[in-house]
Amino acid sequence: MPTLLVIDDEPAICALIRRVAEPCGYRVTEVSDFETFASVLAKGRPDVIGLDLSMPGTDGVELLRYLAARNCTAQLLIVSGYASPMVGAAVRLGEAMGLRIAAVLPKPIRIAELRDILLTLGQPQRPAA
Repeated sequence: MPTLLVIDDEPAICALIRRVAEPCGYRVTEVSDFETFASVLAKGRPDVIGLDLSMPGTDGVELLRYLAARNCTAQLLIVSGYASPMVGAAVRLGEAMGLRIAAVLPKPIRIAELRDILLTLGQPQRPAA
């Protein structure tokens, strides 16, 4: 069963992602702050991380740097209400740091789009030929 770690300061967003992800076969952990995120990440390596770019006390760039410094191999699902240019810059930065930016999901979240992304990300990764 694939694991999904969601970090978002909005409890309703975490709950929505959980309600969509669990029927897709994910074991979901929700966190709302950086300290808890770091603690959960230290205990295991999730398959997918749902990452809000706008968090109180920290921002998405700091989270991306934190993940890169720990050689994170999870697929990243960036969830953001930011405008496209800012999200694009975060994606390019994450990729430049060696992170696996798998998808971007704009807020407000469209349930069908989230489900499609999660079903795709939850598939076993095939090695490159």
